[in-house]
Amino acid sequence: MHAAVRYFSRSGNTKLVADAIADAAHTQAVSADAPDATLSEHVDVLFIGGALYAYGLDKHLRDYVRSLDASQVGKAVVFSSAWLSRHALDILRNELGARGIQVEERDFFVKNKANADQLEQARQFARSFL
Repeated sequence: MHAAVRYFSRSGNTKLVADAIADAAHTQAVSADAPDATLSEHVDVLFIGGALYAYGLDKHLRDYVRSLDASQVGKAVVFSSAWLSRHALDILRNELGARGIQVEERDFFVKNKANADQLEQARQFARSFL
């Protein structure tokens, strides 16, 4: 099974979760604003995450999601870290769905910065899709 991990993180908190997920998927987490973020081949599972910024997704993540080709993604799995709200997960689901990408119902959320136990939970969460 081929997986990819994409995220956007301003504070580094979502990056911690993305790195844990990527570790479990035996791949690298790539920031949505990185030159190599574009999917070059079909992935069975795209783990994609970000946080809520001013009641929406950061422009980098939003633009990345809108650039995705649904034919290259088997399904998407969303994750987030945030200080207050899980709302970024709903926005991600809606944006991905609008692109015709199937999104798993289960998601992963960490309030604030993930601790070691939560990072292990993120790894286990990722493994459940692989």
